Amino acid sequence: MHPFDIKAALLAKHAQHVVLIHFPIALFIAGVVFDFLAQWTKKQLLAAAAYCNLLAAAVATVPVLITGVLAWQWQLEGQRLKGVLLMHLVLGCASSLLIWVVWLIHLRAQRKPGGVLPSYRLLLEAVGVALVALAGHLGGFLSGVNIPS
Repeated sequence: MHPFDIKAALLAKHAQHVVLIHFPIALFIAGVVFDFLAQWTKKQLLAAAAYCNLLAAAVATVPVLITGVLAWQWQLEGQRLKGVLLMHLVLGCASSLLIWVVWLIHLRAQRKPGGVLPSYRLLLEAVGVALVALAGHLGGFLSGVNIPS
């Protein structure tokens, strides 16, 4: 495949998932960092940045989940879910769900007068980052990136 062959890159059986996954990962981690900084400094601008990043991360999980299932069906020919593939799928879905839950917590706080965020959200965000990291690590094995030489 030629490195500048756009058609081949866009129509590769797994390329979309591999490319798209970086957006929710980066947006969620950035949102969590902004939220921790907003909690620490009490600056509303950081809280707004956290909210926007968490919203974008949540929305970005939808095409990632779709392309992940399509990659499984096309690239791996729908083979039975087991081992690393099963763990990657479960952790990916759990990560996506947790990203949405964290964003909904922020949305709910924004809609209330005073907008106080519950303190347990910081724990949920930390667990979310850990789940995202673990799912991504396992995805690296599936794509061949993390295979030792």
